[in-house]
Amino acid sequence: KSSTLREMYYISEGWDIAKFHAQEESNLLAEDLEVITQLLREDFKLRPEESGASVIGNLTLEEITRNGDRKRINCRDDVGDAGYTIPYNVEKEKVKLVESDAKFILAIETGGMFDRLVENGFDEDAKCILVHLKGQPSRSTRRLLKRLNEELKINVATFTDGDPWSFRIHASVAYGAIKTAHISEYLATPTAEFVGITASDILNYDLPTDALTPRDIGALNAEMTDPRFNDEFWRNEIQAMLQINKKAEQQALAKYGLDYVTDTYLPEKLGPLGLM
Repeated sequence: KSSTLREMYYISEGWDIAKFHAQEESNLLAEDLEVITQLLREDFKLRPEESGASVIGNLTLEEITRNGDRKRINCRDDVGDAGYTIPYNVEKEKVKLVESDAKFILAIETGGMFDRLVENGFDEDAKCILVHLKGQPSRSTRRLLKRLNEELKINVATFTDGDPWSFRIHASVAYGAIKTAHISEYLATPTAEFVGITASDILNYDLPTDALTPRDIGALNAEMTDPRFNDEFWRNEIQAMLQINKKAEQQALAKYGLDYVTDTYLPEKLGPLGLM
């Protein structure tokens, strides 16, 4: 059977003096096992607390069902508006990627924007796969993005809010998260492009904004020395955000109507990348 990290900690409560004294100890054991064996914790039947994200688009895959059968699913034609839910284990023995004619994958931070793009039919119009990241993406979501990019040769782009925490969502997809640095080769998609809200967008599109908080400012300053943001684009955008002292959400684009994001904003961002 599988268990969560929390369950693994509580299982040890029956081990008398051998039990873990805090969950941090058992969590570190799981990380040590990954490093030593070069396997993922999912291989040890350890699953995350959070549920997987959603996928909508013309992607066909085969998934092993609970009774052991292999079921073929098209993530556009065989699902409802909520899409296909990514399971915690997306390795080849569990999920087989069959085919897709998508030109790119758009990984979206917020549920509201994911639903907007689905309702607007952006997956069909732009011939893409939409993935809802649910904020900071889970391991299984990042692993599936990695597999789609490597095995089906589909480009990945992230579409997030315009704030330092959202920039880190992109970084976790593209380069890996600090906590899972030891398995970044399995989870990171280094070629992922960023098409989220930037400081330049706030100015160029005259978007509604909120003022940066002291915590936001601290995070942006920290990103100036983060190697994941060590290029001219990110340095300029981070400095610009600090200068204007503003941040903005994806859904601020609704200022210009509900179709603006799919008719204007995303084509203008994706076009120069050759994705639209």
